[in-house]
This record gives sequence, structure tokens and C-alpha cells, in this order.
Amino acid sequence: MGLEQLFTSAFLITWLAASVRLAGPVLLAALGETFNELGGILNIGIEGTILFGALTSFLISFLIGNAWLGILGAIIVGIISNLFLAWMYITVRANQVVVGIIFNLLALGLTSYTFRAVLGAQARPQKATMVGTLDIPILSDLPFFGPVIFSHSIFVYITIALVFVSGFVLYRTKFGLKLRAVGEHPRAADTAGINVMKMRYIGVMISGAAASLAGAYLVLGQLGIFRDNIVSGRGFIALAIVIFGRWNPYKAALAALVFGAADALQLSLQIFAFKIPPQVLLSLPYFLTILAMSGLMGKAVQPAALLKPYNKN
Repeated sequence: MGLEQLFTSAFLITWLAASVRLAGPVLLAALGETFNELGGILNIGIEGTILFGALTSFLISFLIGNAWLGILGAIIVGIISNLFLAWMYITVRANQVVVGIIFNLLALGLTSYTFRAVLGAQARPQKATMVGTLDIPILSDLPFFGPVIFSHSIFVYITIALVFVSGFVLYRTKFGLKLRAVGEHPRAADTAGINVMKMRYIGVMISGAAASLAGAYLVLGQLGIFRDNIVSGRGFIALAIVIFGRWNPYKAALAALVFGAADALQLSLQIFAFKIPPQVLLSLPYFLTILAMSGLMGKAVQPAALLKPYNKN
């Protein structure tokens, strides 16, 4: 494959459309984690939560035949499972990194066992009922931009809407102000009458809901199947996106597009005989994250109380 083939309109349209589609799950998880970290909690367990959401949405959609019930079930499971994490992080004040890693390992084993216990050994992957594609009238017919932006799964439009909703809630509402205050100076926030524990619990539950929705997106919006470790590190990518996006939903959306573009490009190049190893392209977003953390792309200042348990007494 020559360089001239990379710049054909057909290749660019396919690549950019795939970039938008593949950015969705990690962006959803990153949006939820942004709420979480701005409140002072680092939830490493979003990898496992995405996995729980993926399995729940698949089983409900496959067994009942309704994708929307699968999405709802995934969100409920995500919130419930993250209530346990919130209790460990906030009430017990356990080490957030260690608890998150253990939770991910638990999710990996439990989802694999549950999948086989419910469906048994399958000769070939079973396909769930998926959420359909929505072509925006008139706009989807536009040359170039139509298929790139306006012809996607409903999940894509939900994700885009949630970016703006998250930005509004975090920076234009009292709730967002309280959450950010808790993540910066919990003692001062408590003195001002803000319930620090309550705000942090809400942040973790928002993270759980968003991560499980990301799992539903992965299964019901992209693949249609479930397999062991289907998440493949997307939770950790979401954590990197939060840092790269400077704990801002709008910047996180741009960072997610970088990851999505790299993922889509390496998949596209595998179809053609191009000599750049796909692993090099996949490493680019992580390299940019290191640059962001090093200060070469501007200093990334995390919330002051991140990873610091709060004891009111």
C-alpha cells in the first residue's frame, strides 16, 4: 500500500467514521471517571465495570431480545457494583489502586464463569440484538461529512450529547461546583456545609453508570457478541484519556478521538499491505499521555485531594 492510497476519499471516510465509532466506549468511561476524579476518587475498577456492563447488556439483549432493556440492566449493575467500590474507597478508606485492581480481576473471572454458566459452551459466538444505526435526515447524505459524522449507531449520538451534559453539569451547576470543591479541598468543603462523603459516593456511582454504559456500547453498538476479556484494556485507556483531557469533558472528547483514530488506523492498515507496524500507531496516544504528564504539552494538574481519603474526625 502506497502513501497515495492513504489519502483517497474512500479510505479517509472509512477511517474517520471508524475513529468516531471506536472512540465512543472509552469516551463514555472517561466522562464518568472525570466526575469521579474531580471528586477526589481514582476508580481503577472501571475496567471491570465495563466488563460487567458488557456481559449484562449481552445476556439481557440475547435472552429477551430487547437491546434497550440490556442497556438499562447494564447501567443498574454498574451502579450497584460501584456502590461496593465506593464503600471500600470512601467509608473503609482502603487503598484505591489495590481495591480497583482486585475488582478488575474479580470481574474478569466472574463474567467468564457467568457467561458459561448461563449459555454453556458455544461452538460459535451467539449474537445479541443490537442497537440500530441512525442516519440523520439530509445531513447523512452530505458528501464526506455525512458518513463520517451523521450515520452512526444511536450510541454515538448519546455519547456526544453526554459530553455537553457533563460539561454543563460540572461547570455550570451547584452540583458540579460542590463536587469539584470536594476534590480540591474536602475539609473546607465540609466546613462550608457540603457533605463530602455523599458527593464522593455520587461521583463513584456516576462513574459506574458511565463505564457500564460503555460496556453496553461495546457489545450492543459495535460487536454484538461477548467473549472473555472483551474490554481489552479500554478502562485503562479511559483513565489515560481523563489525564490527557485535563479532567475536562470537552478535552477528553478530543483525546478519545486520538485513541479512536489510532485504533481505527491500525485496523484499516491491516487490510492493506502497509509497512508501518500497527503497534507503533497504537502506542502514539500513550506517548502523548506521557508528554501531557511530563509538562511538555502544558502542566497537567490533578485535583488536589485525588487519592486522599477523607476522615471527618
